[in-house]
Amino acid sequence: MPTIPATDNLVEVENVNFAYDSRQILKGVSLDIRRGQVVAIMGLSGCGKTTLLRLIGGALRPTQGEVRVDGKVMARLSHEERFALRRKMGMLFQFGALFTDMSCYDNVAFQMREHTDLPQEMIYDLVLMKLQAVGLRGAHQLMPSALSGGMARRVALARTIALDPMLIMYDEPFAGLDPVSLGVIGQLIRRLNDALGATSIIVTHDVAEALGLVDYVYFMSEGVIVTQGTPDELRASDKPFVRQFVHGETEVPCRFTIRPKTTRATCVPGKHDDRGDRFS
Repeated sequence: MPTIPATDNLVEVENVNFAYDSRQILKGVSLDIRRGQVVAIMGLSGCGKTTLLRLIGGALRPTQGEVRVDGKVMARLSHEERFALRRKMGMLFQFGALFTDMSCYDNVAFQMREHTDLPQEMIYDLVLMKLQAVGLRGAHQLMPSALSGGMARRVALARTIALDPMLIMYDEPFAGLDPVSLGVIGQLIRRLNDALGATSIIVTHDVAEALGLVDYVYFMSEGVIVTQGTPDELRASDKPFVRQFVHGETEVPCRFTIRPKTTRATCVPGKHDDRGDRFS
């Protein structure tokens, strides 16, 4: 199995390019994520954040460069080795992605039944323990349709940590939540990461919540990492892209444009007209 010497980094992305056919998504991305940290990857929609998560999880292979997780080069692993490593990862999908025809209990028990030979009595205790960790032990018999958005996200989080993963990835965990539920999920992410001794990667647009709970931030634009640092360093950044995103500013030398043959808006340097930022 391909490995590199053990380091303090659980995830290492080195000079990674990725393209869908001729459409370039990532361009020379390099980053390190230390063990035990909660790290945010932030940036405008379409800049390659979720694609980067898929590369780290092994769902995609880079066009160029290497992605290493726990010292293993993802693209060089066999099918069996890759799936064995994935069992040490947890993924909270955007909007939770619960199985709608399964109860909360069965959603959380799913991975335990699929990947372990534990007796049902032990699975029962473990499922209730995971639901207790997110404050929903009493909801184990409910169906997803009976849950609020915040409750569904917490059940999905319990499912994510079902196998005590070493790496937890979150794709927009705060999307669509009210302020109270958003705060609860943020606190759970931090607390569970520290309690499990895990490492967490959060892809998010929620600046205030993310900067209040993460240890380090990578800021992406147009498929490249334009800056990185601690939350305090990002708040103090004088880079136009970062200031616009972090502080919600409009009067900065950055406008939006929709490129020909695409349907996504991307942020590019440019001069404002009298209306400020614009779609053109």
